[in-house]
Amino acid sequence: MIKRAAATQTVPNDLEPFWIPFTANRAFKKAPRLIARAKDMHYYTPEGRALLDAAAGLWCTNAGHNREPIVAAIQAQAAELDYAPAFQFSHPKAFELAARVAALAPGDLDHVFFCNSGSEAVDTALKIALAYHNVRGQAARTRLIGRERGYHGVGFGGISVGGIVNNRKHFGALLAGVDHLPSTYNREQQAFTKGEPEWGAHLADELERIVALHDASTVAAVIVEPMAGSTGVLPAPKGYLPRLRAICDKHGILLIFDEVITGFGRLGHAFAAERYGVIPDMICFAKGITSGSVPMGGVIARKGIYDAFMTGPEHVVELFHGYTYSAHPLACAAGLATLDLYREENLFARAKQIEPKWSDAAMSLKGLPNVLDIRTVGLTAGIDLASRPDAAGRRGYDAMVRAFHEDGIMIRAVGDTLAVSPPLIVSQAQIDEIFQKLANIIRAVA
Repeated sequence: MIKRAAATQTVPNDLEPFWIPFTANRAFKKAPRLIARAKDMHYYTPEGRALLDAAAGLWCTNAGHNREPIVAAIQAQAAELDYAPAFQFSHPKAFELAARVAALAPGDLDHVFFCNSGSEAVDTALKIALAYHNVRGQAARTRLIGRERGYHGVGFGGISVGGIVNNRKHFGALLAGVDHLPSTYNREQQAFTKGEPEWGAHLADELERIVALHDASTVAAVIVEPMAGSTGVLPAPKGYLPRLRAICDKHGILLIFDEVITGFGRLGHAFAAERYGVIPDMICFAKGITSGSVPMGGVIARKGIYDAFMTGPEHVVELFHGYTYSAHPLACAAGLATLDLYREENLFARAKQIEPKWSDAAMSLKGLPNVLDIRTVGLTAGIDLASRPDAAGRRGYDAMVRAFHEDGIMIRAVGDTLAVSPPLIVSQAQIDEIFQKLANIIRAVA
């Protein structure tokens, strides 16, 4: 018998095998940005150097890092129940967490379908929308409408309704029957706005044009982010979301809010829907539900949507959809502990309270070299830098790299836009530190 040689030799600390997502792999592996541990507002490199987290990880660690109650809940759950089947069986914490999430949502958003990420949440909501119309005898409603510059994860449904070019262009024709609203951003009309821009509500009326083109009887759902985060922090204009709601109601179209970023306090409320006084038909959530500690996502649906499926024989599956790890016990334990922290420390209200100081600090960068625009809403800020003539995106990339290696701060770069969104526990001194460091970085990459 010939013994087959190992296909690869394991090398300690070899960076090559890991294909890193949404990352320039070759550049990263020449000068890696590695993180070894985290606590509260800071990450730490393997060498022990502290990094102030101005990005809440990936918009997700809203309660801060490695909070003791969340860690303890995960450890206890792992020792008690590691996994329960997600189909035909469940466990008590799944129902407890669903009830807690539904209680936070506005209106009759009463039913929670769990999954494992924002991408899965979006694809789940789109499938529910299509199936909802089908079970109600309106199977012709198959068209989905997203928005230019929207980000709805990386599933085929999400990139189809999404509107970021690089996320779409390499992956073929995507879903058929998808259209897009225009982006709500106009620098000439909205530059250096704190909160929701005054200009832009009328852009919701483009939905009427799309409906007229395709006929309302073919349109299933519209999906938008209340604040488009991954494209560089684009707040909804004043009046825009209520107008979308009214048009959807007029034509029997479902309205889906993608709150994967805006949910759980980022805009000063449990959900941005509350901030804007609009009740969508579904809310997609993820990220902040566990403060990033365990993967989890979900969709909150209005009672009427859930009830539409609850017909026919009781032993028959009503919705043929789900994931092996839906409502995973560890994720549910983390989610319950995270919601407890949000409540006990009043973090949603705290974010609303410190939003004016945050936005004032962000606007202090106005007038620095190459700063074209600054946008803030809740505890988020997007800073647009002028692109270098020969290399679009390089100035933003250089700023992110310098921030990590030299300035001890973690930020996100979206092309030449710097995005900052700290954990909701950020202190006033740390807000000052974030923007002082950003000022130094912006000058350094001028």
